[in-house]
Amino acid sequence: QVQLVESGGGSVQAGGSLRLSCEVSDKGYSTHCMGWFRQAPGKEREGVASIYSGAGIEYKHYSAGVKGRFSISLDAAKATVYLQMNNLIPEDTAMYQCAASTTDRCRWTLAESPFFGIWGQGTQVNVSS
Repeated sequence: QVQLVESGGGSVQAGGSLRLSCEVSDKGYSTHCMGWFRQAPGKEREGVASIYSGAGIEYKHYSAGVKGRFSISLDAAKATVYLQMNNLIPEDTAMYQCAASTTDRCRWTLAESPFFGIWGQGTQVNVSS
């Protein structure tokens, strides 16, 4: 069974940076559509970033709240997707999960959670003011 394992969360002060990693256990699993989501206490899960990779082309999409501060990337050889988070603010505090999709949704838009069938356990990010 394919598993996604996140790492890199932690506690930082506002203005700081963190880099999240998400490794796919099965290196042969298709990583062409991967996403990062987050859920803060009392709030619904929201999409943060997604990446489509295929035929030498990448498409990246971000939510409005993180665009310009966060960057998603994929190392296909390592079957690992990253989320570089810069200039963090307290509102970024949440549990961050990565997810994998077998669809091409990531190519067209910030893919929504129903399109993802495999999810990681999550890694906590805390940003203090």
